[in-house]
Amino acid sequence: MWLGYVSSRLFVFVLAIAAAGTTYQWFENSRDRHKHPAPGRLVDMGGYRMHLYCIGLGSPTVILDSGLSDSYLSWYKVQPVVAQFTHACSYDRAGLGWSEPSPKPRNSEIFAEELHALLHNAGIHGPFLLVGHSMGGYDVRIFASRFRAEAAGMVLVDATHPDYANLLPELRAGLETWRHQLKRQELLMPFGLPRLLGWCGNGPPEIRAELRAIECNVPRLRESIAETLSIWDESAAQVRASGSLGNLPLIVISEDPAKNTPAFLSVFEAGQEQLASLSSDSVRMTAVGSGHQIQRERPDVVIQAIKNVFDKAKNRP
Repeated sequence: MWLGYVSSRLFVFVLAIAAAGTTYQWFENSRDRHKHPAPGRLVDMGGYRMHLYCIGLGSPTVILDSGLSDSYLSWYKVQPVVAQFTHACSYDRAGLGWSEPSPKPRNSEIFAEELHALLHNAGIHGPFLLVGHSMGGYDVRIFASRFRAEAAGMVLVDATHPDYANLLPELRAGLETWRHQLKRQELLMPFGLPRLLGWCGNGPPEIRAELRAIECNVPRLRESIAETLSIWDESAAQVRASGSLGNLPLIVISEDPAKNTPAFLSVFEAGQEQLASLSSDSVRMTAVGSGHQIQRERPDVVIQAIKNVFDKAKNRP
């Protein structure tokens, strides 16, 4: 009888804690999103909406595609400067940032198709100067392959090479570890623990509040998990099949070798050289002093590369 009494009290206590956590998560999420609303448009995609944020005027339009699990905020240091000389658009893949989840499979072919449909539905027409960071490099390469007439140029920012994980099993193992962390957060997020413990919404102080508004939620975790599942196999196979870029103006920006893991360096450098060989009109640049997040650590390098490709594309017939 005593054991039953204790068990029932413990059960009520756990329920109370869970209810308090759920209330905390709902309240904080609602407050953050009210204080920091989407800066762009929520474009109808036929059953779900995607967030597109465009500023500036000019042509070609620069399209900024973020890396795995990242939102439009990845480009907060780059986009305002690019918008001083042309039309610049960042966006959130479905399920990330302000975009609603998509019922479609999550791989780079779908991401490229969704991006094209997003721009079409928003009434934004090419030519496009495509900029892809990390896994976003997959998306823009497939976009250029599928919609070649609309691609005016490309900048790859420390872009992922599809063979990296086959040559460096440590990358696959590292991503697997991160995926387990994301799954744990997915279970705990409805009760507010990741938010309370600071597991989500971390980043530079100047955008931390906005990051909390768009990262401390279950859809973002589910999309991130789905992207990790496709990146090394399904999406990698798709981008391998996309072929060369012909003579499309291309700049490949790579992180500083001094910032890379020494054991990975030879494979990384070979992969970046292969990316540069995708076009007969390419340049490779090194972002001295920067690690993987070049658009945050050396935005000046990214901006200059975009401007160089922009000038070249604008002067072409």
